[in-house]
Amino acid sequence: MTGYYLPLSNDPWQVMTVDVCLDGLDFHAQVELRYLPAPDRWFVSIRDHAAGELLVNMIPLICCTPEAPNDLLAPFRFLRGGKGLGSLFCLKDTEETSTPDPAEGNLTEFRVLLSDSL
Repeated sequence: MTGYYLPLSNDPWQVMTVDVCLDGLDFHAQVELRYLPAPDRWFVSIRDHAAGELLVNMIPLICCTPEAPNDLLAPFRFLRGGKGLGSLFCLKDTEETSTPDPAEGNLTEFRVLLSDSL
């Protein structure tokens, strides 16, 4: 399995372009992370950067544990002609985080992994 940890900061709007090989296929993705204060939650959107196509929009970052993996991209396996987008996991960077899921000012207490489909 190959994976890529997204570089995170606590900036409320982050856009990055990543070139990854997911499930043996090259993918030139634009990933956007946004914090919205009303729900006190972070969201992720993914575009096919080469085609300029929005693939997933505003998925809430919900943390998982090794015992209970939560692939945030599992419902989108049909995209890109059935190739999918790989898997996306939000993981705690340490045992003790200030909130169960990323919230205002603490995104860097977590890690976001984009990887091959599980």
